[in-house]
Amino acid sequence: MDKVYIEGLTIQTTIGFYQWEKEIKQKLVIDLQMGWNTAAAAENDELAKTLDYAQISQEIETFANNNPVDLIETLAERIAEYLMTSHHIPWLKLKIGKPGAVFNAATVGVEIERGSRS
Repeated sequence: MDKVYIEGLTIQTTIGFYQWEKEIKQKLVIDLQMGWNTAAAAENDELAKTLDYAQISQEIETFANNNPVDLIETLAERIAEYLMTSHHIPWLKLKIGKPGAVFNAATVGVEIERGSRS
């Protein structure tokens, strides 16, 4: 299976369990791999036949800002479900990091894999 990927997508959104976190925007860093057959797009150089990573990057930021949650686990699940449904993606791997959330760690976060690679 081919993959289309986005690495190091930085967004600002409201996320967190504590009340003070609900009143600010925090940085999240997102890595995304999406299973996709890129051969059809490559055959005639057609963007419409592949996953538009610029569009998907914008959709992720919009989705996160329109759907605030407490946990990055929840956000990861909801982004995965949204992308797989709206773009008919058969498999994806999504990593969300929250840099600065833990004082002595560069970042903390979650990584999920959903769908089938076949």
